[in-house]
Amino acid sequence: MKKNDFYLIIGILIATAIVVIFSNIITRKDTAGAVAVVTIDGSEYGRFPLDRDVTERIEHSDGAYNVLSIHDGICEITEASCRDQICVHHMSVQYNGQTIVCLPNKLVVTIENSNNDDIDGATH
Repeated sequence: MKKNDFYLIIGILIATAIVVIFSNIITRKDTAGAVAVVTIDGSEYGRFPLDRDVTERIEHSDGAYNVLSIHDGICEITEASCRDQICVHHMSVQYNGQTIVCLPNKLVVTIENSNNDDIDGATH
């Protein structure tokens, strides 16, 4: 490997690091005013602000349940009656547009931001 090859590899690594850092800064959203919107089988169950700590047990008509937990500005499902537990193992959500879905219980949690800007991070 020649000296110029080494410089080329280092240059590519630095350029990649700069792109990753700036894309993370640009796409980071403000969570102020964000709410977790819970829908069950397409009907809205409730809206829970992310700036308040809440633990809500959501009971379904067939006896199934999900436990929604909001703390420190993040939202997660901590417990569910479904067999697969995918919603429980899903990462916590906090940014506009992120969702958690529990298919067996037909539950969807979507984060919505009160800021109505139509520009997403990819268009900057």
